[in-house]
Amino acid sequence: MMIASTTAAPPLWLLAPFALLLACVAMGPLFFPHFWHKRYPLIAVLLGAVSAGWYLLNGITSPMLHALEEYVGFIALIGSLYIVSGGIHIRVKGEATPTVNCVYLLIGAILANIIGTTGASMLMIRPWIRMNKYRITSFHIVFFIFIISNVGGCLTPIGDPPLFMGYLKGIPFLWVFEHCWEGWIVCVLGLIAIFFVFDRANFLRAPKAVRDKETAHETWEFNGLHNVFFIGLIIIAVLAMPAGWREAAMLVAALGSWFTTRKSVHEANDFNFEPLKEVAWLFVGIFATMVPALSYLQAEPPPIHSAHAFYWATGALSGVLDNAPTYLAFLATAMGQQHLDLASRPDVIRFAAEHAGILEAISLGAVFFGAMTYIGNGPNFMVKAIAEHQKVHVPSFVGYFLRFAVPILLPFLTIVGILFFSRWRIFG
Repeated sequence: MMIASTTAAPPLWLLAPFALLLACVAMGPLFFPHFWHKRYPLIAVLLGAVSAGWYLLNGITSPMLHALEEYVGFIALIGSLYIVSGGIHIRVKGEATPTVNCVYLLIGAILANIIGTTGASMLMIRPWIRMNKYRITSFHIVFFIFIISNVGGCLTPIGDPPLFMGYLKGIPFLWVFEHCWEGWIVCVLGLIAIFFVFDRANFLRAPKAVRDKETAHETWEFNGLHNVFFIGLIIIAVLAMPAGWREAAMLVAALGSWFTTRKSVHEANDFNFEPLKEVAWLFVGIFATMVPALSYLQAEPPPIHSAHAFYWATGALSGVLDNAPTYLAFLATAMGQQHLDLASRPDVIRFAAEHAGILEAISLGAVFFGAMTYIGNGPNFMVKAIAEHQKVHVPSFVGYFLRFAVPILLPFLTIVGILFFSRWRIFG
């Protein structure tokens, strides 16, 4: 999403629709689930309309037009990857051991950099549920979101939307890998190690029949592999095509996958459009209501200067705003402090070369902290919705944040920040 091009901050009351939408997303499924699941599209649209209406009535059209353009691109990417990956069925027989689960998460983290966190999440969540079906719990879904839907995708611009936004602005394609690989290794392997502790305890509590060598062994079968071609088409569209053509190519890939995939494959995946529908409606409201928040941030930039401060500032907002616009907001702030312009490609290239530590902090803060809530990154909500549809118990918005993100992820990301960006840093 682009940064709103207003010269003054909007009125503070205009932040209320965004705060209210976040409250509804957090509390609605918990306190009035029937009403929420039936009315959430209307609630999201109405709150978004309040924000959009203020801008349009005041003759400020550019921010909302940019938000609409980026929303279309966001849904095109999310939707096409969802449909294409839903045409690939990975059949798993047996019950995974903790070691196999850790290897699977590592493979997913690597794959996230090739087909994006969305593509990797949609491709791998259903097999993940099947291979742990006898003992799957909330932490299996949460750590999947932590690792595959978020932190795994920080090595390439394809990996996560904020990095792709930076690439479009002029940051060289290989810059992310060259500067973030150490952070990727520490964060991915660290979270997998924490997961192993949880999963080992879970495995040992399982009935002996589940832990038996004959059961705890997987056989794999792949169907619908022709969809790899359509995933390739989406990647080419992301990297090489201008806006408009890019979304059209993604639509072609999605339609091609849908009509060439056997019905039996979709049925085996229990494929339906409900998770995509939920993301599409909720993010209509999120993209519209967060325009005032980003405008306010741009008009009243926080007094931050060090890499460690940028890591925390970007991370703090990436958990509650979509991490792509948050990345752009703080990149614009950091460049402005150096009298450079985010709209100038040569300035962006210069900033990446001369202030690599600040850019690394913004990049890792946006990608890693996108896992703090379900709305921090697009795939998070989709994984949650698919898991719920598969009858897996997943934590509520508040439960995810308070039971897992705060006590597990946040302390770990604090350590990462100290290791990479503080005065006591070991890396960098």
